[in-house]
Amino acid sequence: MVRKHSTGVPASLAAHPLGTFRPAQAKDTYAHPAAEVARLHKRGLLHRLADGYYVVVPPAMVGRGWMPGLEAAAAGIASAIYGPDDIVVMGVSAARLHGAIPRALATATVAVPAQHRPIALSDRTAIIRFIKRNTQGIDAERYETELGSILVTTPEQTILDLTHRPELGDTETDVPVAVTALYERSDKDRLQALALEQRRIASLRRAEVWTRQ
Repeated sequence: MVRKHSTGVPASLAAHPLGTFRPAQAKDTYAHPAAEVARLHKRGLLHRLADGYYVVVPPAMVGRGWMPGLEAAAAGIASAIYGPDDIVVMGVSAARLHGAIPRALATATVAVPAQHRPIALSDRTAIIRFIKRNTQGIDAERYETELGSILVTTPEQTILDLTHRPELGDTETDVPVAVTALYERSDKDRLQALALEQRRIASLRRAEVWTRQ
């Protein structure tokens, strides 16, 4: 007998990292996963993030039009593709989680180990961009979201990423202000060490120029 999650979602589905999965990943739970996932979605127990990607709705939010924040949604989808320990929210998305970009964005950026096409969300006008990187070599820390704990680049790493590719998140005008805010509370020794280690001295110098303007 299948054990049920408190919302009526099987525990095996709710146990997916960040509660996010693709119907094909439910094949061990259902003989016909696509049909059963569609049924749960119709009942409001699952929220569709993008074509083929669903997240379990928190029990207290069922029937209340809930959807996760963009950065959490991006991490959930990336986790469904690559696993939770091999993806890192970065760039403008990390800056937003660190409070350096207060406004909502329409692009999320996630570091992943292998190339993947951008994914457009179906629950809002937004897109996830996947950036192929050595995710194990990124300076990251844990951050709690409404979906659970995710990896996010540290303020120091975020500074270097933003100045290295300021156009990456389709919000280049926000980047200098974000870098300045992050720089003020960063560990300067750690920032210098990362820049040397990652050969991003030019990115560090750009950040220093922006903070003086």
